[in-house]
Amino acid sequence: MPIFEYSCDDCGTKFEKLVRRSADADAVRCPGCGQDHLTTEYSTFAARAGSSKSAEPATGCGAAACGQGMCGGGMCGMNMN
Repeated sequence: MPIFEYSCDDCGTKFEKLVRRSADADAVRCPGCGQDHLTTEYSTFAARAGSSKSAEPATGCGAAACGQGMCGGGMCGMNMN
């Protein structure tokens, strides 16, 4: 479901609208003046990491990071050499 940014051609009001179907986009009206003379653009967005936990330091092969007990021999797939 895209979020569109709209700008009213009549009064200049800028607003955002979540559009579920293309039929819904045809029914969008300016919240300021009620007109449907709108310029449509895709909204830009910013993404952030979803965790508030601090990142744990990475462990490499040889530190039993795979939990299989095979580290050190390069068999766990974590050996980067």
